[in-house]
Amino acid sequence: MSDCNEDVYNFFTEETIEHAKKYLEEYKNKMDTDKIVVKPSHYERWDIEPVTFIMINNMEFWRGNIIKYAARAGYKEYVGLNTSRSEVINSEIIDLQKVIRYAEMRINQLQEKDITEHGTR
Repeated sequence: MSDCNEDVYNFFTEETIEHAKKYLEEYKNKMDTDKIVVKPSHYERWDIEPVTFIMINNMEFWRGNIIKYAARAGYKEYVGLNTSRSEVINSEIIDLQKVIRYAEMRINQLQEKDITEHGTR
C-alpha cells in the first residue's frame, strides 16, 4: 500500500466512522424535523398552506384553527394511528371534532358564556 492510501485507510478509524454515522443520523433527523415543521405533508396538497392564508388575512385564533383543522382533516397522521382506512377515518373525525370545538368556543364567547363549556345550547 502506498503512503497516501495508508493515510486514507488510517483516517477511517472506528471512531471517525461512528462520528460520521452520528452526524448523518443527526442531519437526517434535522431534515425530517425541518420537513415536519416547515412544510408538513398533510398541508402539501393545497396551493397555499392554511397558515399562510390565515396570516395573510390576519384571521383570529379561533377562525385560523377552524381553517387549519378542516384543511388537514383526514390527512394528518397521528402517533398511534396507522394508515388503514378505519384509522384515516378516525384521524379525520378527530380533526373535524376540533373544528366543532373551536366553533362552539366562539359561539360561547359571542353568547357571553363560559368558553370552555361544551355544546352551544
